[in-house]
Amino acid sequence: MKKNMGTADRVIRIIIAVAVAVAYFTNLVTGVLGIVLLILGAIFLLTSFVSFCPLYAPFGIKTCKTKGENN
Repeated sequence: MKKNMGTADRVIRIIIAVAVAVAYFTNLVTGVLGIVLLILGAIFLLTSFVSFCPLYAPFGIKTCKTKGENN
């Protein structure tokens, strides 16, 4: 698995996951919607830690810099 997520993408996903967790555990979001958002937040955390998003792969999307770039 090659990394396809940059630092900004990872940080944004972590912030969203934390916000969803806070909303769920403070009962701002409850029921089925809360559980679905909590699962989505967990997926965001997992993909952030491994720096790979499986949805990016089929479309060739990369938000990380390659080693040869000088941008």
